[in-house]
Amino acid sequence: MSARTQDEKMTVKEVITDLKVAPSTFYRWRQLGKGPRAIKLPNGDVRIRRSEYERWLAEREDAA
Repeated sequence: MSARTQDEKMTVKEVITDLKVAPSTFYRWRQLGKGPRAIKLPNGDVRIRRSEYERWLAEREDAA
């Protein structure tokens, strides 16, 4: 996987679509500190680095 793909920024919509969860679930995870690390932009939008998302998913797999 290229460095560019690894550093790609995903939107919340892309993440919740991939996980098949409701937006409220994703935001609750964030509030509880259980979601993937995210970047909050000055306009309030949230982005998640693909590499961080993949790392976070791998941790969930080990916990399952």
